[in-house]
Amino acid sequence: QVHMVESGGGLVQAGGSLRLSCVPSEPSFSGHVTGWFRQAPGKEREFVAAIRWSGGITYYADSVKGRFTISMDNAKNTVWLRMNRLDPEDTGVYYCAVLTYFNRLKIAVTDSYEHWGQGSQVTVSS
Repeated sequence: QVHMVESGGGLVQAGGSLRLSCVPSEPSFSGHVTGWFRQAPGKEREFVAAIRWSGGITYYADSVKGRFTISMDNAKNTVWLRMNRLDPEDTGVYYCAVLTYFNRLKIAVTDSYEHWGQGSQVTVSS
């Protein structure tokens, strides 16, 4: 089954930047929305950002607005998450997944997404 593949995580100091990428395991696969989520130790997985493939409309959690930017390259079937001014609170495993239909009400709902990747660890030191 198709799944997403995340890369680009690592260890960074507070205030630093990282860029995560997300590609499907099968290059021809696409959905309607690609979303990024994160999960910190002992916490539930939470929505970070999403992008709608038709039109490139973006959505962000309030906690990352103005610091994170989600973008896509249709030709390469790739979605990026650029993370600036990182804070230790941003530490966690970052996952990407796909919403196979568009419903504005489901954009930030974890259980609506499918084809999850294995995740990429992001650690922000203080």
